[in-house]
Amino acid sequence: MKLRRLKAIAVKEVLQIWRDPRSLMIALLLPFTQMFLFGYGVNLDLKHLPVCTFDREGSQLSQDLFKHFQASQYFAIARNVTSYADVVAAIDHGTCSFAIVVPPDFSERLNDTGAASVQAIVDATDDNTANIAYGYAAAVVGDYSSTVQIRWQDRQGRALQQIQPLVVQSRVWFNEDLESRNFIIPGLVAMIMALVGAQLTSLTISREWERGTMELLVSTPVQPNEVMFGKLAPYLILGWVDAAFCLALAALWFGVPFRGTLFALFVTTSLFLVVVLSIGYLLSVVIRSQVGASQIALLVTMLPTTLLSGYIFPIDQMPKALQTITYLIYSRYYVSIVKDLFLKGSSLAELSTPILFLVVYATAVMVLAARAFRKRLD
Repeated sequence: MKLRRLKAIAVKEVLQIWRDPRSLMIALLLPFTQMFLFGYGVNLDLKHLPVCTFDREGSQLSQDLFKHFQASQYFAIARNVTSYADVVAAIDHGTCSFAIVVPPDFSERLNDTGAASVQAIVDATDDNTANIAYGYAAAVVGDYSSTVQIRWQDRQGRALQQIQPLVVQSRVWFNEDLESRNFIIPGLVAMIMALVGAQLTSLTISREWERGTMELLVSTPVQPNEVMFGKLAPYLILGWVDAAFCLALAALWFGVPFRGTLFALFVTTSLFLVVVLSIGYLLSVVIRSQVGASQIALLVTMLPTTLLSGYIFPIDQMPKALQTITYLIYSRYYVSIVKDLFLKGSSLAELSTPILFLVVYATAVMVLAARAFRKRLD
C-alpha cells in the first residue's frame, strides 16, 4: 500500500463529491434538516394536555379542584362543558383528550365524610398517552385530596396524623429535569451519522460502474485496499464535520448536558463512522446501481437504528428474541456510548464493552468490503 496512490484515489473522490450535487446535499443539508426536524418533532414529554371540565355542582370546592389542574404544567383547561354530550363531542373532535366530571354531591360528601370521587374520561386511542395522563391526573387529585383531608380533620377537631411509617425521597440522576429530549437528541446524532455515512459511501464504486470509469480504475496499478482506504478517507473527514456540527447543536442549541470528554467522543465517533462508511462501501461494491445501493443503505441504517438501537424504544422492554437481535445492530453500541458520554460523563474505560463490539464490527465489515472488491470487469 503506497501513500501516493492512496492520495490520488482520495483526490479523485473529492472531485467526484464536489461535482455531484446529490452527495453534497446528503453531506451538508441532510444533517441540518434531520437535527431540527427530529430534535423538535420527537418529544415524549406530555405537557399542557387539553382538558375538558364538566362541573355538575358549580361549587367553590369543585373550582378549587380545577385550579389544581390548571396550575399543573401537564394540563391546560381547554373547555368547560355543560353536558355529557358535550364531553363526548369534545373528545371525538380532538378538542380535549381528557375530561374531568365533578358529581353534583361533591361538596356535600367532602364536608360530611372528607372523601368524594370525581370521574376521569380519557381518550385511549393512544394508550401510552392515556396511561401517562391518567397518572398525572391521579397525582393532581392526590395533592388536592391531601389538602381537603387536612381541612376536614381540622373542622372535625381531630389531630392531624403527622407520622408516616414509610417515606420515599427520590433523587434523579443524569437527567435531572426528566426531559426526553436529553436522551433522544444524542441517539438522533447516531441515526444521522449512520444514515449520512452509509448513503454517501454507497455511491462510491457503483458510481464508477454507471459512469463507465471502472475500466480506467481497474487498469491502474492501485490495489483493492488502496481503493477502499482512498475512497473512504474523504468521507471520514466529511463525517467528522457532520458529527461535530450535530453534536455541537445537541449541546449548544438543544441544551443537552455534555459531561464526558471531547477525546472520548472523538474516538468513539470515529470508530462508528468507520463502521457505517465501510457498510456503505460494501454495498457499493456488491450493488452496481447507485439507486439500488442507496436504497439498501437506507434500509440497513435507518430502520435498525430507529427501531432496534435503543434510540427511542428501550431494549429491555422488547421481546427476548428481539433483544438478542439487537446485539447485531451496530448503532446500538454507539447510541449507548453517546448517551453515556453526554448524560453520565463516562470514560473510555467505562465504555470498553460497547467500544469492543464496535471494533469487532468495524474489523469484520472492512475485511468483507476489502475482499468483495475485485479488479475485474465481470
